[in-house]
Amino acid sequence: MKNQSVSNNIDWISIIIYTLLVILGWLNIYSSSLSSMEDTYQKQLIFIVLTIPLIFVVLSVDGKFYEKYASIIFIISLLSLVGLFAFGKTIAGQRCWYAIGSFTLQPSEFAKAATSLALAKYLSDTQINLKEVSRQWQALAIILLPVMLILPQPDPGSALIYSIFIIVLYREGLPAWYVLTGFVTIFLFVLTLVLEPQYVILIGLAVLVIIHFKSRLGDRNIVLSSILFVLMSGFVLSVDYVFDNVFKQHHRDRFNILLGKTVDMKGVGYNTNQSEIAIGSGGWIGKGFLEGTQTKGGFVPEQHTDYIFTTVGEEWGFAGSLVVIALFAGLFLRIIYLAERQKTKFSRVYGYCVAGILFTHFFVNIAMVVGIFPTIGVPLPFFSYGGSGLWGFTILLFIFIKMDANKVNEW
Repeated sequence: MKNQSVSNNIDWISIIIYTLLVILGWLNIYSSSLSSMEDTYQKQLIFIVLTIPLIFVVLSVDGKFYEKYASIIFIISLLSLVGLFAFGKTIAGQRCWYAIGSFTLQPSEFAKAATSLALAKYLSDTQINLKEVSRQWQALAIILLPVMLILPQPDPGSALIYSIFIIVLYREGLPAWYVLTGFVTIFLFVLTLVLEPQYVILIGLAVLVIIHFKSRLGDRNIVLSSILFVLMSGFVLSVDYVFDNVFKQHHRDRFNILLGKTVDMKGVGYNTNQSEIAIGSGGWIGKGFLEGTQTKGGFVPEQHTDYIFTTVGEEWGFAGSLVVIALFAGLFLRIIYLAERQKTKFSRVYGYCVAGILFTHFFVNIAMVVGIFPTIGVPLPFFSYGGSGLWGFTILLFIFIKMDANKVNEW
């Protein structure tokens, strides 16, 4: 059977949404950088122009290449992260970049696509059954390898993104209790920071008692309930130690401000406070393009990177923000829709990885700028300034677009 042309099967809906997001992102970078007299918007325009040949390269490569060489791509990505410890450039206390003259490259942005390919390659093996503990640990190892190399840089924001892969594993058969345990752990951690440990333990005990008596297993689950109570109590009692001795001071400060324990609007809480003021001042329809007083006054630090959405909120208001959010939501839903239509497990898993990574970046960034999540340095896809981020997200997305276009030749 003769192969059909993949160029006729490109998903133009995804490409149109991508293009709109990139253009809107540049317009906001242009607005946010005018007040500082920096050439940020000019550099970003160069990054965008260079993205065009990058897209053609990604789409010109045979669709099977990404599956065949997924492991090699992943190993190269890991080596690029290891190399940072010896050859990386330190900026603002983070050793995350390679410097080539005045140009810098952040390998962690490309590691997300490489990890997605490696995970898809592993899970597409017909012998893989995620009900088996050994397979679960092997899959988790693929996820944790880049995380262990990214955390020491330190770059907790990039490392956090990898947590979404657990949802991908769940989609492919990972037992639900893994996901439930993750959510419960996060909830208990935050709750312990708000309340005294003994109160959290009492709440946990009450919940376990209710579950125990509601369970159909009756007395047969008393041992399990007791074990869960001991584990929960041990975790709760360890939270304060972890928070005080493992977290860095600026991380503790951000959590304390988020939880209302500390009010420091001129110090560590300045960024979040200014971003909330900027977004709130936009009202329903915004102040107009290039008319944002907070933006023009340069009140929001790092506004062209992690806090770029504050420009959207101030100048375009609630209506404009809703349009941007709708575009992102449309892209996520489109990717998931296409992923479910794939004829191979490899393409489907990779599609879910793409949707998960983009959504996590989007959710954490928006939550960060509106003050419901600590500031951890997570960029908004296609909006935040930076060549590595733009190219990393572009490669991530267009590899999947290529896979989707190639499904006409899949059996």
